[in-house]
Amino acid sequence: MISAAQLRAVRALLGIDQRQLAELAGLSVPTIQRMEASSGVIRGNVDSLTKLISAFEAAGVELIGEGALSQGGGRGVRLKGAPTPAKAARRSPARGRVAPTRG
Repeated sequence: MISAAQLRAVRALLGIDQRQLAELAGLSVPTIQRMEASSGVIRGNVDSLTKLISAFEAAGVELIGEGALSQGGGRGVRLKGAPTPAKAARRSPARGRVAPTRG
């Protein structure tokens, strides 16, 4: 299973846009857009999800499931838990930067 947040994170790590990911996976741009707009776990047909995961693996990306250990080397990022609304609210939507906190 892959979440929409993981999908967006993979694109960011690879430095590619939705069009490029669609080409790598052999999917349409609207399919990628629908997947990224999902809340939580991506739902789609098995063939599309398989193509997406295969494209990630070919690009050298390891998806790590909840509670799973990463066996590969290299750098990575993992959330310790669900992002909290307070942390998300500190983001400046205009620039995507974290606003300073007081206190």
